[in-house]
Amino acid sequence: MEHLDTLMLSRMQFAANITFHILFPTISIAMGWVLLFMRWRWLRTGDTAWLGAWRMWTKVFALSFALGVVSGVTMSFQFGTNWPGFMEKAGNIAGPLLGYEVLTAFFLEATFLGVMLFGHGRVSERAHLIANFLVAFGTTMSAFWILSLNSWMQTPQGFTVVNGELQATDWWAIVFNPSFPYRLTHMLLASGLTVAFILAGLSAWQVLRGHAHAGTPRVLRLGVTLAAVLIPLQILAGDAHGLNTLAHQPAKIAAMEGVWHTEQGAPLLLVAWPDEAAQRNTWAIGIPKLASLILTHHPDGEIKGLSEFQGVHPPVKPLFFGFRVMVGMGVLMLLVSWAAWWQLRRVRWQLGGGTPAWVWHSLSAMTFSGWVATVAGWYVTEIGRQPYIVSGVIKTADVVTHTPASTVGWSLAGYLLLYIALLFAYISVLRYLASKPLDTGPAPSPAQPARPGAGADTSSATSTTAASAASGA
Repeated sequence: MEHLDTLMLSRMQFAANITFHILFPTISIAMGWVLLFMRWRWLRTGDTAWLGAWRMWTKVFALSFALGVVSGVTMSFQFGTNWPGFMEKAGNIAGPLLGYEVLTAFFLEATFLGVMLFGHGRVSERAHLIANFLVAFGTTMSAFWILSLNSWMQTPQGFTVVNGELQATDWWAIVFNPSFPYRLTHMLLASGLTVAFILAGLSAWQVLRGHAHAGTPRVLRLGVTLAAVLIPLQILAGDAHGLNTLAHQPAKIAAMEGVWHTEQGAPLLLVAWPDEAAQRNTWAIGIPKLASLILTHHPDGEIKGLSEFQGVHPPVKPLFFGFRVMVGMGVLMLLVSWAAWWQLRRVRWQLGGGTPAWVWHSLSAMTFSGWVATVAGWYVTEIGRQPYIVSGVIKTADVVTHTPASTVGWSLAGYLLLYIALLFAYISVLRYLASKPLDTGPAPSPAQPARPGAGADTSSATSTTAASAASGA
């Protein structure tokens, strides 16, 4: 077992920060487009239930955005506190990409978020719809730049090394590195699935708790349909991503599949316990040749074993089990979304009798399933490039801080306590919002300002936090 030295504690601290942070962009990326759809449906149909749904879920978006901003700033500080060598060596590439994210994405979404939250009835319907679009577009552009940098760290190209520092030679090659299109597609679909199950899950929870209102069946149908459509696309995107990873990061694939020695016709291990000391798997149960078929599209395709990499490969257990959690959750998403869609379609999406109770309980239990799959996938991605921070170029151990391990350990404990409290509060606020009656009142206007608690006002805590995040940008 590795000692909890400064390197390991710094890795654990960054993992804790990114685990908490990624929960909220995963929601806000797709939620921006869902809100735009709700807004459009209200304008097109005049159905005030869509307006009420938009108002409720805008509060969820604002809260998610605020927590994403705060945790993102905290995470970026660690490049200086825990990983100063990374910016010294790779800052010429990482710095501009992070700057592009702020200039082209964060300023855009933060600026127009104010119009989106407080402008309904104070600006024209067209201007407000455009503000909704620009916020959604900004969140997607933010994902574009962050995933470009992360993908470059996985499959680096377009640079040269000068006096130990990485200098850009081809920005097009850096931004559109070999793994970037696959990671971007995979993440956008993951965000869509996360939001779809939150929509469906909270709607099912409203039915079970007796809080359903006119907007519930519309949001339920949107969430279940979105999940049923996106999960097959995610499976196809995952397959393409796997082929790309096999080509560029074969050690990561070997660890994910528990392949110790090069094999042709490698089995897909359903259950196993990887033993790194003995370089074998115990209690292994697998399907013959299926891993090769999935990864190479040929039943006798070759998969390189971990022994080929002379001990320079990622730790096996986190990748092996993390990958199976991600895939297992994806299969469960497929089964639940398709079964729920079929059952609800039979009763024409009505919330009355005729729908089996298991539908509501299953959807409610799967509310945060997207978070589980996303975090597991990110663990596989990030741990999978170890022992490098930039694959094949810069080792993680070479850029860690010299701060004493005890200092890092205390700050890690503080982060964990704070993040657990914030996560509990976030989920509690979501359930509180889902239990409130639908707000379909008239929008405020310049001539007749809204009274506190009326019209399109959002909750004071959410609005204040989001406005502070926007102005602070």
